[in-house]
Amino acid sequence: MPSKIIADIVVMFHFLWIVFLLFGALWGIRNRAVKIFHIFGLAFAFVIQIFDWYCPLTHLEIWLRSKHEPALTYSGSFIIHYLERIVYIEVSRYLVFVLTLFLCGFNGWLYFRKNRLRP
Repeated sequence: MPSKIIADIVVMFHFLWIVFLLFGALWGIRNRAVKIFHIFGLAFAFVIQIFDWYCPLTHLEIWLRSKHEPALTYSGSFIIHYLERIVYIEVSRYLVFVLTLFLCGFNGWLYFRKNRLRP
């Protein structure tokens, strides 16, 4: 499998990871294993923002794309083209940090609230 296709799969996985971080609490409220994984993912996103790091999936995608031979005819998927624009949206680091803080706080509130309402 050419590295360009694998890089596209990484972009798709990266997008799904972001969606999971945004909406994982909806599934995590009902499933303890998902809740633990979701909280770990949120903590990981928070640490990445604190230390101004890039997600390891970004490094993997860049490495895979560097291995791509331009002579191959595969130019990339139409869907991946737009997913890349969503995953790598151009916003300031400060805004991403604030949104990460909000996301962690909101999901923590959802988990705490759900646990308080249980009989």
